[in-house]
Amino acid sequence: MKLLIIGLDCADPELVFGWKDELPNLKKLIDNGAYGKLRSTHTPITVPAWAVMMSGKDPGQLGYYGFRNRQDYSYDAYGIANSNAVKYDRAWDILSRAGKKIVLLGVPQTYPPTPVNGCVVSGFLAPSTESNYTYPVPLKDEIEEVSNGYIIDVENFRTNDKEALLGRIYEKTEKLFTVAKHLIKNKPWDFFMLVEMGIDRIHHGFWSYIDPTHHKYEAGNPFENSIKDYYKYCDKEIGKLIALAPDDTIVMVVSDHGATKMDGGICFNEWLIKEGYLTLKEYPSEPTRIADLEIDWSKTMAWGEGGYYGRLFMNVKGREPEGIVAPEDYEKVRSELIEKIAWGLDNRKEGIIYKEWKLIKNLDDQTYELYNLENDPEEKRNLIEEKYIVDKDFADDLKKRLSSFKKERATSTTDIVKFNKEDVERLKALGYIQ
Repeated sequence: MKLLIIGLDCADPELVFGWKDELPNLKKLIDNGAYGKLRSTHTPITVPAWAVMMSGKDPGQLGYYGFRNRQDYSYDAYGIANSNAVKYDRAWDILSRAGKKIVLLGVPQTYPPTPVNGCVVSGFLAPSTESNYTYPVPLKDEIEEVSNGYIIDVENFRTNDKEALLGRIYEKTEKLFTVAKHLIKNKPWDFFMLVEMGIDRIHHGFWSYIDPTHHKYEAGNPFENSIKDYYKYCDKEIGKLIALAPDDTIVMVVSDHGATKMDGGICFNEWLIKEGYLTLKEYPSEPTRIADLEIDWSKTMAWGEGGYYGRLFMNVKGREPEGIVAPEDYEKVRSELIEKIAWGLDNRKEGIIYKEWKLIKNLDDQTYELYNLENDPEEKRNLIEEKYIVDKDFADDLKKRLSSFKKERATSTTDIVKFNKEDVERLKALGYIQ
């Protein structure tokens, strides 16, 4: 018995199941096998999601929450989470030691490639095909010949030249599946895993063209079916690959995270400055990376750096070189930041997060929502609507906490963040919106 894992980075379940009847190979797997939703990691992005899936460890255990991470408690030591950052066994490490034959193709965090009982073609963190991106090293020449020039990732997938981008996405995907079919036929394997990054790249490049709820969507645009057509192309390639596997092969198709529209972005450090948590020695006259600014660490409690998904670090006394947050106040300050971030950016709601509970008050209609984040992390089950019985003392405690937080906000010298024209231009310059 063999195991074939086909990874589709960023494949969105709503699209897959919504288009299922037009994806015959995926439909066959769904109808004849088992399927279900996977809960992604926190944060739900490629690194660390694939490593979590393959190691059984959460991001905290792995020691990284994204591509770029702090290496120590200094203010300027950052590193990329490539294969060297993975300190735990992944599935193929255990199988290799058990004598099983391994083939890995395009799996994130496999560069630089490490020895397995088989072969590796590294994933997209490999810098280029000029690098030694395969194990064993001589496999590289074979891959280059079979693919007529292998492509590790789609270059410049945020470009405005959509026609050219679409061509590059298809070219990269065609070459990956060409290599996959070659390896599945010509290399011994018990465990075969590939990850195709094209779905992630086409979502980044074309989501606004296919989603009617996106603020930039225009009906009848030339790329309206671009993502569906690409899913159909991938489905055909998946079918061809599965046809080459032995009949007793177990096939898994998995995704690491989904996708959704982006309405805009928050300049996280701007918000921290306005709230008094981050102090600069001199405010810049133009958009500038936080790493290029002089921070007054003696007056800074928190700052954000390391990615576009709101990474926040606290400046702790005795840990960071110029830390000011007392260790005994760490939990208090962190909880304060969580609550302010959760509610301070929305003037239509007030709320409180306490342990696994989240209580929301909608200011428009004065209604309440209550969610158990442990059992319902996506907040789909409003317990108040279901007349869920909540212990009276607990309910009173939540309301007191909410009232207390409202008073803190009322006495704050900082208003709720709202975007003016200048803010929008800064967001555009920083690349958060187009």
